[in-house]
Amino acid sequence: MPGQRSITEAEKLAEAKLGGIPLHREQMAVVANIYRAASTVRQHLENSVLRGADLTWTAFVVLWVVWVWGESETRHVAEEAGISKGTLTGVSRTLEGRGLMKRAGHPTDGRLVLLSLTEEGEALMRRLFPAFNDEEAFVAGRLSDQECRSVAEGLRRVVLQVEEQGEERRLALLDGAEPAPRRSGRRPKA
Repeated sequence: MPGQRSITEAEKLAEAKLGGIPLHREQMAVVANIYRAASTVRQHLENSVLRGADLTWTAFVVLWVVWVWGESETRHVAEEAGISKGTLTGVSRTLEGRGLMKRAGHPTDGRLVLLSLTEEGEALMRRLFPAFNDEEAFVAGRLSDQECRSVAEGLRRVVLQVEEQGEERRLALLDGAEPAPRRSGRRPKA
């Protein structure tokens, strides 16, 4: 399990810290548990089935996207994988170096790069995905099939809320302004 505290301990600590503050507690629990579940599942899959294939989570997701979609522009792969184009460049070059992925120029727009899997990459995904899916079944093992469908549907609604109304909400929260660029983690000089 990621971190030093159990989910129950973390929830008790948060409640003690936030007890008197008026909050949307049920919604906070949903978002917190989405994050916890995603982190826990990702770590489990990286340390089990993906480790045997010497893949990170990000590399697997990139392979999955290109495997399912077929040859795709890098910008679409990055967006679907939830990573920056810069991160995708490094991941795709690593996968290309391992003989799992091909990079090619777009036939009509030289600025664009297309990604596709090699035969070796296709074979790896056909071999790896059943084991990956077995681990998906393991991590959802305490849920019935009906509960799995309900959780999946609830999560789809969370995604749709952000996809359909998130931009409008962001603009309202920022009073129509674009967000300030993120800092590189360094503190400004005093």
